[in-house]
Amino acid sequence: MKPRDDATEVTAAGIARLAGVGRAAVSNWRRRHGDFPRPVGGTETSPAFALADVERWLRAQGKLIEVPLRERVWQQLAGHPAGPVTALLHAGCALLLVRDRPSAWLAVSAVSDERMAQLLPGELDEVVAMRFGVRRRRAVRVPEPVELQPSVPLLRGVAELAAELGAKQTYEFLLGRHTDANPRQYTLTPAGPAALMAELAQIAAPARTVLDPACGTGALLRAVPPRPDQYLYGQDSAPELAALTALRLALHSDATVRTMAADTLLADAYDDRRADAVLCHPPFNERNWGHDELAYDTRWEYGFPARAESELAWVQHALARLVDGGTAVLLMPPAAASRRSGRRIRADLLRRGALRAVIALPAGAAPPYNLPLHVWVLRRPGPAAPPAPELLLVEAAGVLAADGRDKQLWPAVHDAVLDAWRAFDRHGTAEERPGLARSVPVLELLDDEVDLAPARRLPPPATGGGSTELATVRESLGEALRRAADLTPALAPDEPAGAPHPPSTTIGELARAGALTLHTGTGAGATGVPVLTDHDVLTGGAPSGTAHEGAPDETVVRTEPGDVVVPVSGGGAAARVIDEATAGAALGRGLTLLRPDPAALDPWFVAGFLRGTANHRRASSYASTSARLDVRRLRLPRLPLEGQRGHSERFRELAAFEDALRLAGRLGEQLVRGMHDGLTEGTLPPE
Repeated sequence: MKPRDDATEVTAAGIARLAGVGRAAVSNWRRRHGDFPRPVGGTETSPAFALADVERWLRAQGKLIEVPLRERVWQQLAGHPAGPVTALLHAGCALLLVRDRPSAWLAVSAVSDERMAQLLPGELDEVVAMRFGVRRRRAVRVPEPVELQPSVPLLRGVAELAAELGAKQTYEFLLGRHTDANPRQYTLTPAGPAALMAELAQIAAPARTVLDPACGTGALLRAVPPRPDQYLYGQDSAPELAALTALRLALHSDATVRTMAADTLLADAYDDRRADAVLCHPPFNERNWGHDELAYDTRWEYGFPARAESELAWVQHALARLVDGGTAVLLMPPAAASRRSGRRIRADLLRRGALRAVIALPAGAAPPYNLPLHVWVLRRPGPAAPPAPELLLVEAAGVLAADGRDKQLWPAVHDAVLDAWRAFDRHGTAEERPGLARSVPVLELLDDEVDLAPARRLPPPATGGGSTELATVRESLGEALRRAADLTPALAPDEPAGAPHPPSTTIGELARAGALTLHTGTGAGATGVPVLTDHDVLTGGAPSGTAHEGAPDETVVRTEPGDVVVPVSGGGAAARVIDEATAGAALGRGLTLLRPDPAALDPWFVAGFLRGTANHRRASSYASTSARLDVRRLRLPRLPLEGQRGHSERFRELAAFEDALRLAGRLGEQLVRGMHDGLTEGTLPPE
């Protein structure tokens, strides 16, 4: 049986991405064109179509010239008959063969699809065994020929994409796209916190063996700087996650990789192994972690955790899997530092010197994004690691902006935390830094609560509440308010009733006429390239997102001066003209970029009319919980370039006034917060 390329299915949203249009346009095509492909799957409200049929129809209609390779591969993966996770596993195995034995891949891919499905398992078994060990002890299973048959077109595309991007970048792109499309299915550790945790674990000494007992998709182990003599061990209760992690790590480095699928607390696969470092982002608030079955487990050296203290079970598991003097770094919910049910275990961790630091991250650093999560740094006591008389407390929330969204400022958090930990790890104590870090004697913490929340133990910051600093803020606020007053736009008389309005056109018609081009944001980009997000457009902030790996530079949408960027979801009327300071950023998801022809359209004229409330209302569609904007349906007056100038100047003035108001608002909030803090903490007198 020959595997059919058209077995791959694509949703209406996928068709819209292929053609560069909104989903409303796809719905219109289905209604207006009798030859539009019929659904082959899905549901009545979310039908699925054969990818090959859709491509043929789009080409015949002149709506598609060529599908970008990465988009074609992604659609094949997302619409795989066995599901995207199975497709990712098959793709990872094939990429491993492409990377480690390219000649074998060339030989097996030079035959027909049917023959390739028969030959591939033998080649994959050899390379998988070489990287992951004997079959009985590995999480990655080599698929049978009948399982591979529907995957052959995908695997050929994946190999072609790897020739452009590299095997590692290709897998990162596909895995990142999948997790982005299914955010509720995975608990992800962002790259910034993952890198911080990996570095905290290795400051004392490089770790040759690293274990993650709740590995998920492998973000923490991937953050460990790769070394060929390294051993990376992962475990997860979900077999597919253990396999995805193994493939991701094997494509990332030449380290020895071993992952197992088993419940870590109930059936630990590594109970006979000790690691130099343990990294872990455990599941939070688990009630069924094994409390009834594990009452006499030898891992509970510091006390038997209560049913509601699953995180303290993970803490003790991590300590039990360390060599003497080894370091464990865990991402923890803030409640674990202060819940009464865990105070006895926290006290014993302090008395015996196992807990060395509690670090509060800014809210928004990692999911759940509404909580300021903590990082616990632990060290297994031993002859070479005697108990320390002090605990390091770090409050990093003040380093970032108030909402923690500005990811460009994450390096400041990273550096501040590492500076404090390096000094403490070297000397066993650290100089106090008000509002940021304090080395607290253990005896001071051993009270009835054993509350380890850093914010409750740190002295207030010296800045922000003092009269000198607040006087500077107040002066800046006065200047901002005066500037806002000066920029307040004047009002012209109303137009006479019955005055003729110029004819209008839509953005879609202008795009077809070549007066502008439309681009859809993907969030992909090169490492280190900032990403403009919908939040940045709405708040007027600098590009704050981080790019996903795996897209060649020529396929990434980069902003240029004069572009107009519009958020397509959320229901708010917003549009932003890109200036020199914002140019060069990658375009984030949920954004559409309009690039006007300067000989036909003024960008400020375009942006101003796109922000009209009535314009947005006409071009928006509404679901039960969200709104989506079809940018192509937005309307502009038909005016020559000279006739657009008057509107453009007024829209520029409004934008400057809006920026001044935003600045005054931020300074006003800073002044109010600083004065409240100063009055309540005693750094400002009430007179």
